[in-house]
Amino acid sequence: METMADAYGLSRVVGATGFFPQRAGRLDPSLPCRESELVVEVESLNIDAASFEQIAREAGGDDARISEQVVSIVRERGKMHNPKTGSGGIFIGGVKELGPRHPAHGKLRAGDRIASLVSLTLTPLVIEEIRAVHRDTHRVDVRGHAILFASGSYATLPEDLSDAVALAALDVCGAPALVERHVRPGMTVAVLGAGKGGALCLAQARRGLGDTGRLLAIDLHGGALAELQEHHLCDVALKLDATRAVEVQEHVLRATRGRLCDLVVNCVSVQDTEMATILCARDGGTAIFFSMATSFTSAALGADGVSRDVTLLMGNGYVPGHAELTLGLLRTDAGLRQLFERRYG
Repeated sequence: METMADAYGLSRVVGATGFFPQRAGRLDPSLPCRESELVVEVESLNIDAASFEQIAREAGGDDARISEQVVSIVRERGKMHNPKTGSGGIFIGGVKELGPRHPAHGKLRAGDRIASLVSLTLTPLVIEEIRAVHRDTHRVDVRGHAILFASGSYATLPEDLSDAVALAALDVCGAPALVERHVRPGMTVAVLGAGKGGALCLAQARRGLGDTGRLLAIDLHGGALAELQEHHLCDVALKLDATRAVEVQEHVLRATRGRLCDLVVNCVSVQDTEMATILCARDGGTAIFFSMATSFTSAALGADGVSRDVTLLMGNGYVPGHAELTLGLLRTDAGLRQLFERRYG
């Protein structure tokens, strides 16, 4: 009989007891499929930005060395769990086998193509071959298999969007879904990071604000900010280094006439941006952290250290309906879709 431990994948943990798969040092990705599991023939990994950029830097930007490092991590850990960043990503692929006790039994069939909506840090994975590395989109095309537990969420790949666009959007679909919960008309909202997560959060914030409020986009890269402005995804674009917290706050004070922001969303994939996020929020405001480079300690103690009354939220990647909401944004916001097709398609 299936137990909760089976549903959470605890039986796949190697060399430890009581650890959940995400915390485990190693997982067993071997076949056959167990009763409460789903096996997928993996086609591509969308590696978390912080993880991919760390690997790429260490590999000197060389595709072959990037491939070697990804394969090495997966071979050693039985999952794509970067030990230096602690982050993973998601995958897309075709259903190979469904256990009779998996919740998708009777809903999915062999050959159906899906995207995982749980992190690669807790997903048993085998890579047999890396076929291509796409450094600009943090995607790695592979041949191999992955295992989803009964507790793991997934999305069927849409037919009206390219795989590359869907993969990029679904990788961060928890971000705009949580923004939807917290944006209200009339707010001033700032988003740090002009990548895929930042663009989706801006689009959702615009939807929530309607014709009211104000949207600020902050990033170090002028080209990315120019794209956001071109597609009307922000009202103000500030080219700033988010690791320079006081400088960022000074510019945001000027842009908001001293009021600061009701909501600040951090989607930056580099470390040491917690204080810029906090200092941009007004007293009584909210800061949401989606970056896997975020340090909870730095954020919590940093807010305390500067006496800021800011609600700190750590986005966990899962919000009910997050995939549908994100794909809906791409379908209804022509500018957002054009941006994603240009960058990731």
